[in-house]
Amino acid sequence: MLEQVDVVIVGAGAAGLMAAIQAGRTFPGAQIVLLDGAKTPGAKILVAGGGRCNVTHDAVDESAYAGASRHAIRKVLRRFDVPQTVAFFRELGVTLKREDTGKLFPTTDRARTVLDALLQGVQAAGVTLRQPRRVEQITREADGPFCVQGPWGHLRARRVILATGGCSLPKSGSDGHGYRLAQALGHTVTAHIFPALVPLLLPAEHFLCALSGLSAPARLEVVSGTGQRLAAFTGAALCTHFGLSGPAVLDISRYWQAAQHSDPAARLLIAWLPEHPPEQLDQALQHLPHSVGRFLLAAGLPERLARALCAAAGVEAAHHGSQLPRAARRALVATLTGLALPVTGTRGYTYAEVTAGGVPLTEIHLKTMASRPAPGLFLCGEICDVDGRIGGYNFQWAWASGYVAGSSALLAGDA
Repeated sequence: MLEQVDVVIVGAGAAGLMAAIQAGRTFPGAQIVLLDGAKTPGAKILVAGGGRCNVTHDAVDESAYAGASRHAIRKVLRRFDVPQTVAFFRELGVTLKREDTGKLFPTTDRARTVLDALLQGVQAAGVTLRQPRRVEQITREADGPFCVQGPWGHLRARRVILATGGCSLPKSGSDGHGYRLAQALGHTVTAHIFPALVPLLLPAEHFLCALSGLSAPARLEVVSGTGQRLAAFTGAALCTHFGLSGPAVLDISRYWQAAQHSDPAARLLIAWLPEHPPEQLDQALQHLPHSVGRFLLAAGLPERLARALCAAAGVEAAHHGSQLPRAARRALVATLTGLALPVTGTRGYTYAEVTAGGVPLTEIHLKTMASRPAPGLFLCGEICDVDGRIGGYNFQWAWASGYVAGSSALLAGDA
């Protein structure tokens, strides 16, 4: 005889753990089972923020996200905001601290603190965690219970919450299988699903690859084939042996890929002196009484980068700015304020922090995160077509959407 429970939650990542805790607290006495395919649940929490877990950001709104409409994203975020998140973790015994960037980390600086508290919260809420229990198939006959199946056996459930994640960091268990589970129950997924918050590749011979380990402030812009600015981010850019990484690069990566998908002529530009408009820089160089290299060092560029940019522009770093020929000066200005990057691709899902694309929010009742095509099914977290900037925003989406799904799982009616 098949075991029958009230709720099965598939996926014990950030969203699934939150959904489990909230479902257990909201519906005490209900039989709730949390299944995860990995031997260690919450693996992505443990590696987040360099092993410190950037739990959220001190100021979160829909402008930090892409994918679904920001109006739809806002409806979910406002159901469980940052102050509620801070209070939730405090209740679990995790105090958070704010860093200058606005990121909130546990005061212990240990991601394990966050994961252990969530797992203890699941247990305290009366939810049963079973792992490794990979779910291979979810079916339903007419309006009856769901049948959740895997190599481990079967479960019948009145309600199912899908919190399987996307495709990023596949070793953690988020390998895209959740999309197939959702599609089998009547959902669609966006036509373009791709890694986001991911480092970018440059040709091995590109001069920036020779500067591996060097980091500097920069502005990155995605420009359409017609010259229209599509997205821009300013922050640290890190040169690596394979290309570029760092916060600004990770933030721009999804916008560059999206632009390339619809406009192969779109370009990615980098400005290494983001505070200097091209016209202003050109004027400064014309009246510069000393060497270009000295000027660039005074402007804050690391020496190795300054020399490399001069070489790329065909200018001697020792040359006095006021003596530069017009063509050389303009080439240097263009290199410093709008260097086109010949990106060849990304480092893929293995190195991506989140997935762009997924189940459209138009297929979900945002008040409850309930499925429109499959009543009794709920979706939350990265499986949805929502991805945020670096800095705790994706965790906040997980906490908020998981909270809403868990709070609604056994309410009468799904809308």
